[in-house]
Amino acid sequence: MNSGTVSVSQADVRKMTCDSFLNIFMVFQKVYLFNDTIENNIRFGNPAATHDDVVQAAKKAQCHDFIMRLPNGYNTTVGEGGSSLSGGEKQRISITRAILKNATIIILDEATASVDPENEHLIQQAISELTVGKPVVVIAHRLATIEHAEGWSIA
Repeated sequence: MNSGTVSVSQADVRKMTCDSFLNIFMVFQKVYLFNDTIENNIRFGNPAATHDDVVQAAKKAQCHDFIMRLPNGYNTTVGEGGSSLSGGEKQRISITRAILKNATIIILDEATASVDPENEHLIQQAISELTVGKPVVVIAHRLATIEHAEGWSIA
């Protein structure tokens, strides 16, 4: 066979630049947060983002409500590694970073492996927002992680 195309987000890879392929965001099983504010940890995905950009991304990632319950909201310092947050909250912060970055390709590496059922449901919603119209590579051992993959618009 000597014909056909390989596409990423409906774009022929032969016409894409190297920078397009480098615009990848990975959501890891273990999320690392810096000893800084929630907002600055989110802004790590896009340092030029405004406060409003951060808030909108947090709403899409199902973070805004829990952030607003923290003592200083977006200005709350999370401690080294995000020690003051649960695993699911850290995971949603990571997804917020990815939404803010607006990467071309998303890689999910065991993104829901170590979270409780309530957070898993919220993370699944956040992943749905993150992956709309984007190619996604999913690394998962649990069927529940990929049950709703069709809704993720995986290309």
